[in-house]
Amino acid sequence: MFDFFGEELPLDLPQSTIHYFPNFIDTHAADAYFKTFRATVPWQQDRIKVFGKEYLQPRLTSLYSTNGKPYSYANITMHPHPFSKELLALKTKVEKVSNTHFTTCLLNLYRDGKDSNGWHADNEKELGIHPIIASVTLGQERYFHLKHRTHKNWKHKLLLKHGSLLIMKGETQEYWLHQVPKTAKPVKERINLTFRIIN
Repeated sequence: MFDFFGEELPLDLPQSTIHYFPNFIDTHAADAYFKTFRATVPWQQDRIKVFGKEYLQPRLTSLYSTNGKPYSYANITMHPHPFSKELLALKTKVEKVSNTHFTTCLLNLYRDGKDSNGWHADNEKELGIHPIIASVTLGQERYFHLKHRTHKNWKHKLLLKHGSLLIMKGETQEYWLHQVPKTAKPVKERINLTFRIIN
């Protein structure tokens, strides 16, 4: 079901280590994973607090882990489900490329162009210093924006393809913010799987 295409698109940004593999999973396998996760993952929509006001999070999420550890961000604490066999298989492939053993996967479902993820860094205390985040995109291509925290003119935009893998590590979360912005274009659903380590 799975083929790995190892070519890497260089992403050379200062004070960061980012690897992008546009063809990490072939289209047939990526289609199958998308259908499975869309149908079987217990998606939820949490309320987040922004500047003292509560809003419904503009996407659906679900958390899985191998060690049962919860994950907290934006005043949300998520409790994980055990990995499914399909999710474990994909985790194993990601681990081979990243040379990292992940404990946790946060899945995001972007239902349309109104669903988004605002500017942030994956720097929660549970993730430790200089965490490694591996992100797999399934379904609709969406733009991924990066901007440096202090050098405002340091920006980058990357179109994350169906079946692609993006790995952020080293100083990336310390110096850079990222987002998946809203879009007015008619777009289909996107599932994003973000693998991380929570000890």
